[in-house]
Amino acid sequence: MDKMMDSPWVLRIIALILACLLFFSVRTELSPLSKTITSEQTTVIRDVPVDVFYDDKNLIVTGIPKTVDVTIKGPMPLVIQAQTSRDFSIFVDLSKLLIGEHNVALKYENISDKLQVTLDPATVKVNIEEKVTQEFRVDPEMNNRLIEQGYILEGMTADPATVYVTGPKSIIENISYVKATVTGEKGMKEPFSQVATVKVLDRDLNKLDVKIEPETVKVQVDIGAYSRELPVVVKEVGKAADGIIVNKLTFNPTTVKVYGRKSIIDALTAIPIEVDLSKITESKTYEFDVKLPEGVTSSSAKIKVKADITKVEQETTTTTAPAPTPTPDAKPDTKPDAKHDAKPDPDPDPSPPSEESNDHSEDNTTTEKTEDIDS
Repeated sequence: MDKMMDSPWVLRIIALILACLLFFSVRTELSPLSKTITSEQTTVIRDVPVDVFYDDKNLIVTGIPKTVDVTIKGPMPLVIQAQTSRDFSIFVDLSKLLIGEHNVALKYENISDKLQVTLDPATVKVNIEEKVTQEFRVDPEMNNRLIEQGYILEGMTADPATVYVTGPKSIIENISYVKATVTGEKGMKEPFSQVATVKVLDRDLNKLDVKIEPETVKVQVDIGAYSRELPVVVKEVGKAADGIIVNKLTFNPTTVKVYGRKSIIDALTAIPIEVDLSKITESKTYEFDVKLPEGVTSSSAKIKVKADITKVEQETTTTTAPAPTPTPDAKPDTKPDAKHDAKPDPDPDPSPPSEESNDHSEDNTTTEKTEDIDS
């Protein structure tokens, strides 16, 4: 065996065999690589943005998709390179087109000519219109169901009150509402402010694709208790003092605003004010409390009532009663009169008094009245 290994021909034969084995081994490994290099591959690159070239200062273009899907097919190294780098672009040139509708084809650039490119969509229908900018008033809105029962929405204001809307002329002419919606939790009963997004809607409440400046506004929401303005009605109670005549009562204010639950406030028709006549002693202005149902408050706690009265002087009058006429059977009164010290006429049938005696009697009565008032 050692002699064989020492033979140079044996060593040459072994070397030849090893060389053949190595050759076939390397060929086997290189053969798949060559096939891979020469094979084709297909891939889809999604959401590639579309560039549009037109007069964007004076025109508006609609109908162009924001992105498209690009399918590329070709040698694998080129496909992998395009997919990884994404240094190509998809565009449409509208600079030479007039206002109106057009069917245009999307184009691409910076893609190897050895690759087969398919765009989805490949053509689009575009509408070129005049650009219009118009000012609109913002209308704030809120769901009234969010307000606590017994309170109402008194008003809402937006700051700024107007916004500028830019878009195609056809869309600007179709704008019906520009709203800023306020949101919140149920049970609101105090004023608050909130930043709201402005929305532009058509008559069917569809949102329109336009540019809004500014996009948000600050909305001030005023919430207050439910209220109504009701007339004041004076109700006289009690009795005026002796010698007092109440000629006229005037009051101010003639109406008051009342606050409370809607069911209670709506049931009221007027606010009665009780004026106690016994407390009115002179012509001046008095104040009386406003009495309200439970759970109701008012803007005025008291009502001023101006009284116009007349004082009447009371006179004390003393008159002399005429002496009784005796009947024929009556006995004459023997008791003398305490004041005149005179006796009754014994004549049972006295004659009727004369005119002179009547005049004399009236003079006596007048004299007695004057003396009582003086005394």
